[in-house]
Amino acid sequence: MTAHREHRAPAHTPEDLARLFVERANAGDAEGLAALYAPDAVLAFPPGTATVGREAIRAVCERMLAHAPLPFVVEEPMPTVRYGDLALTSTRPADGTGGRVQVARREPDGTWLRVIDRPEIPAGR
Repeated sequence: MTAHREHRAPAHTPEDLARLFVERANAGDAEGLAALYAPDAVLAFPPGTATVGREAIRAVCERMLAHAPLPFVVEEPMPTVRYGDLALTSTRPADGTGGRVQVARREPDGTWLRVIDRPEIPAGR
């Protein structure tokens, strides 16, 4: 997947992360998806589990891409909440699961990475 690596832009704002996720997912770039996460990030996926670390997240992304219907779409964002170098982002999911939430962290170079990601919250919870 080195061809993807040459074209990967970093997230300059926390809001960029959702758009970049969709672009990379539609390109089938699991490594690029994992690069949106901090090395020690936590992904609450598959539902009911915690996937910890970029390499484990990459493996989950590979499995997800192998079974996910395409294309992914950029979902309606909710207002971002910031606290220093942390940001809480969320979207209204197109699939009706209830909500997606992420905590992003500004890195020393000014770019943003996800540190906690809960991609789905079942409706009614």
